[in-house]
Amino acid sequence: MHIEVDEEKCVGGGQCVMAAAQVFDQDDDGIVILLNQSPSEELHEPAREAAILCPAAAIRITE
Repeated sequence: MHIEVDEEKCVGGGQCVMAAAQVFDQDDDGIVILLNQSPSEELHEPAREAAILCPAAAIRITE
């Protein structure tokens, strides 16, 4: 799994952090910060959930 984020699309909803806090964080303005672009297997499902929940579709996952 490889994850990319588009900070310009991010609206600061925080859904990604709630779904996968070990993969995503937010800066002081609420914009997504990608902590791990190639997470371990146990974080794949939470990362996928974060991408689905993102209101701005700012998270892209490739397998």
